Amino acid sequence: MDYSLPGFVGALVGVVIGVINYAVIISIVEGRLRKLDRSQTPGEREEFERKLSLMRRIVLGIDIVAFSAVGYWFGRTVGG
Repeated sequence: MDYSLPGFVGALVGVVIGVINYAVIISIVEGRLRKLDRSQTPGEREEFERKLSLMRRIVLGIDIVAFSAVGYWFGRTVGG
Protein backbone atom coordinates (compact mmCIF):
# COMPACT_ATOMS: atom_id res chain seq x y z
CA MET A 1 0.00 0.00 0.00
CA ASP A 2 1.33 3.40 -0.98
CA TYR A 3 1.02 6.28 1.49
CA SER A 4 1.10 9.89 0.40
CA LEU A 5 2.18 13.07 2.15
CA PRO A 6 -0.91 14.99 0.96
CA GLY A 7 -3.02 12.20 2.41
CA PHE A 8 -1.37 12.53 5.80
CA VAL A 9 -1.72 16.33 5.72
CA GLY A 10 -5.39 15.85 4.87
CA ALA A 11 -5.74 13.41 7.76
CA LEU A 12 -4.14 15.94 10.12
CA VAL A 13 -6.52 18.64 8.93
CA GLY A 14 -9.36 16.15 9.35
CA VAL A 15 -8.36 15.49 12.96
CA VAL A 16 -8.31 19.23 13.69
CA ILE A 17 -11.75 19.63 12.12
CA GLY A 18 -12.95 16.59 14.06
CA VAL A 19 -11.82 18.09 17.37
CA ILE A 20 -13.54 21.38 16.53
CA ASN A 21 -16.69 19.47 15.56
CA TYR A 22 -16.44 17.53 18.82
CA ALA A 23 -16.30 20.71 20.89
CA VAL A 24 -19.33 22.19 19.13
CA ILE A 25 -21.44 19.02 19.18
CA ILE A 26 -20.62 18.12 22.78
CA SER A 27 -21.42 21.60 24.08
CA ILE A 28 -24.83 21.56 22.38
CA VAL A 29 -25.78 17.98 23.25
CA GLU A 30 -24.45 18.09 26.80
CA GLY A 31 -26.25 21.36 27.51
CA ARG A 32 -29.55 19.92 26.34
CA LEU A 33 -29.06 16.68 28.25
CA ARG A 34 -28.24 18.59 31.44
CA LYS A 35 -31.52 20.50 31.08
CA LEU A 36 -33.36 17.18 30.84
CA ASP A 37 -31.52 15.63 33.79
CA ARG A 38 -33.95 14.52 36.50
CA SER A 39 -31.33 13.08 38.89
CA GLN A 40 -32.44 13.40 42.50
CA THR A 41 -29.97 11.29 44.45
CA PRO A 42 -26.16 11.38 44.39
CA GLY A 43 -26.19 7.87 42.89
CA GLU A 44 -28.42 8.95 40.01
CA ARG A 45 -26.25 12.04 39.49
CA GLU A 46 -23.12 9.88 39.39
CA GLU A 47 -24.71 7.53 36.85
CA PHE A 48 -25.75 10.51 34.70
CA GLU A 49 -22.21 11.91 34.76
CA ARG A 50 -20.77 8.48 33.91
CA LYS A 51 -23.03 8.21 30.88
CA LEU A 52 -22.11 11.74 29.77
CA SER A 53 -18.43 10.84 30.02
CA LEU A 54 -18.97 7.70 27.95
CA MET A 55 -20.89 9.72 25.35
CA ARG A 56 -18.05 12.27 25.13
CA ARG A 57 -15.47 9.53 24.55
CA ILE A 58 -17.56 7.79 21.90
CA VAL A 59 -18.25 11.02 20.00
CA LEU A 60 -14.56 12.01 20.14
CA GLY A 61 -13.48 8.60 18.85
CA ILE A 62 -15.98 8.63 16.01
CA ASP A 63 -15.10 12.22 15.08
CA ILE A 64 -11.37 11.59 14.98
CA VAL A 65 -11.64 8.36 12.98
CA ALA A 66 -14.26 9.65 10.53
CA PHE A 67 -12.76 13.08 9.91
CA SER A 68 -9.19 11.80 9.60
CA ALA A 69 -10.31 9.13 7.12
CA VAL A 70 -12.20 11.66 5.02
CA GLY A 71 -9.26 14.09 5.31
CA TYR A 72 -6.81 11.42 4.17
CA TRP A 73 -9.02 10.49 1.25
CA PHE A 74 -9.53 14.14 0.28
CA GLY A 75 -5.82 14.95 0.59
CA ARG A 76 -4.85 11.93 -1.47
CA THR A 77 -7.47 12.72 -4.11
CA VAL A 78 -6.56 16.39 -4.43
CA GLY A 79 -2.82 16.19 -3.80
CA GLY A 80 -1.98 12.90 -5.40
